[in-house]
Amino acid sequence: MKNKRILATALCTVLLSVTLTGCGQTEAEKVSYNLSIEADNFNVVRQLTVIDCITGDVLFQMTGRISINADREDNQLEVTVEDENGGYQKHFIGLSDNVTYVVEQLRSKNVDKYKYTLNYNPKMWIPITVDKID
Repeated sequence: MKNKRILATALCTVLLSVTLTGCGQTEAEKVSYNLSIEADNFNVVRQLTVIDCITGDVLFQMTGRISINADREDNQLEVTVEDENGGYQKHFIGLSDNVTYVVEQLRSKNVDKYKYTLNYNPKMWIPITVDKID
């Protein structure tokens, strides 16, 4: 009986510590995280501008529903774009010591600091066929 009480107390302590771990985020961190998720799910219109820092010239500019990943190993930006037909395209932009980029969010997006969404890609599910029997 005493061992069960010790085990129950230990289990409650572990569950409480796991639950409270996520409470250390500031409001800004939560909102920033949610905005990033919205952008990566193509729900935010952004503008990407690539600039030559020596001449000040704009080398490349893209506006739309884009997700951007800065691949530091290959020194490039990986830009995935959703087009108006729901299709996707991927672009790669090489970066160097004298080339930089700016990403702007063009429209405000209301995000809830407490809400999260789970997005499933239906193409990744195991296909199921249904046979109709009369």
